[in-house]
Amino acid sequence: MSRTYEYREVSLPRGTSRDKARIVLTEYAEYGKWELARLRLYPDGRRRVWLRRRVMRVSRTH
Repeated sequence: MSRTYEYREVSLPRGTSRDKARIVLTEYAEYGKWELARLRLYPDGRRRVWLRRRVMRVSRTH
């Protein structure tokens, strides 16, 4: 069985502290069930974050 994920991209502007970034990503994880797929930190301080969560397929029982 293959796993299917949905993705969401979050951009954090330069000047965002590590603590603030951690708080934002923790909220996504706790309330939306997202997990970190990729994080890119640019030389100017911007962060681009890709989050993913599993898509739950529901099958009929009858």
